[in-house]
Formats: sequence, C-alpha cells, structure tokens
Amino acid sequence: MTALFDKIQEAAAFVRSKWAGSPKVGIILGTGLGKLVEDIQAEAVLPYADVPHFPRSTAPSHKGQLVCGQLGGKAVMAMEGRFHFYEGYRLQDITFPVRVMKALGCEVLIASNACGGMNPQYDKGDLMLIEDHINLLGDNPLIGPNDERLGDRFPDMCNAYDRELLKLGRKVAMEEQIPCQQGVYVAVSGPNLETKAEYRFLRTIGADVVGMSTVPEVIVGVHAKMRCMGISVVTDMCLPDALQPVSLPEIIHVANEAEKKLRVLVRRVVAEL
Repeated sequence: MTALFDKIQEAAAFVRSKWAGSPKVGIILGTGLGKLVEDIQAEAVLPYADVPHFPRSTAPSHKGQLVCGQLGGKAVMAMEGRFHFYEGYRLQDITFPVRVMKALGCEVLIASNACGGMNPQYDKGDLMLIEDHINLLGDNPLIGPNDERLGDRFPDMCNAYDRELLKLGRKVAMEEQIPCQQGVYVAVSGPNLETKAEYRFLRTIGADVVGMSTVPEVIVGVHAKMRCMGISVVTDMCLPDALQPVSLPEIIHVANEAEKKLRVLVRRVVAEL
C-alpha cells in the first residue's frame, strides 16, 4: 500500500507540473459520452500514456486523456474515457485515477456510464440518477492491506451516492425539462451482454439498469471521502421477453444522442455545487 500511495503522489505531481488548477470536481465519462469535454474550458489535456502509472483505455469511443480546466465556474478534471474490468485491469488500477483526483483536491466525483435498461418503465435514451448499486463484479478495489492515509478500513456505503447531489440532480433535471429516472445500477464484469435468464435474475434482485463500470470508482470515491454522483444513460432495453440483439454502433449512437441532455445536467450540477 505504501507503493500505491507513492504512485498516487507521483501521478498527482505530474498533473500539477502541467496544470496549476486546484480541481474540486472529478468527472468520469463513459461509452459515447466523451463530448461533454467540449463544455470544459480546457487548460491542460494529458494523454493517459503520459501520466505516471495510468492504465491505457482500450474500449471503443474512449479517447484516453485527462481534460483539466473550468466548467460552470469550477476547476474540474475529466476522464475522457475510463478503464474496465473486462479489459484485464485490476480494480485497483481501474480506480487509480480517482485516487489521483482526490490527491489533487477533488471533493466531488461525478461518474457517467452507458447501461442496459431492465426497468420496463424506462426508455432507450433515458438518463438515470443512480441512487444505489449492486456489485456483482466478483471483486472489490479495497481488497488487500488498507492504507489509512487513503481511507478507512471499513467505509460505510449506506449513502454511497450523496443524497444532496441526488436532490440537486433531480432539481436541475426538472428545471431543464430533462426526463430523468432514479434507480439502482448493477455492475457485472462483461464483456459479453447478459442472457435472458441473467436479466431476469438481475431485475429480481432489485436492479433497474446493468453495466460494466462505475461501481469500483464509487467504492474508492467513498473510501476517499468524496461525495459521489452517478448518472447512467440507457442505451438499450434488456427486457427478457422482448430481447433483441444489440450492436456497439447502436449503443454509441444512442449515447451520443442522450449526451446532449447529460451535458446540460452535469454542467448545471457543477455550477450549482
């Protein structure tokens, strides 16, 4: 764990050497959602390959760079592309950028993702504020020795998704007339999509949407005492009795269309923090 702490400090020092900002908000952009960075007044753009100890993003549509600058009058760091368990990375590696965000001063983490909708009341293209999650990745980024400099051994997850941020998200969505659901996100490893039986199971245990990310980052965000907000974009409907094959281009197309609403929501939320 000492090595992890030192790696975090090394990466944070590199970012500081390229950008003088003091970020308060860290943003993670999921599949098809990278264009939100166009709303950021960029002051530094750092490819992941240049940042010490950062993994490389291999998922389609994930550009793989840190965009540092101003959004809504706040200094922010945005990940244009994230890392996934199915890419072969350890969860400790996937969540490393969140540790660096915290080390640089970020107090709020906003994580977005593309997901499959299992709640029949949802529609393709809907936004969903995450109110809770279920971890079915079969792993946890906090497994192993705990470094008290990074967080407590047993972080409490009863309010993993900050209640005040949820309230603010609902308020902004209402004012902007953005249809916005609120529900439970379940994380699975992927990369395959689920079978009909698996969708029935996931719905039965209380999940509204399913995806392959976000949960590890939020666990580490809570461990680091960051206020966390999660926003899902429903890119396809996963109703077992009406299940149709989906394609990655279709998922990215839906995400790109829904991103217009996501950009407004995140920009307003950051401005009002």
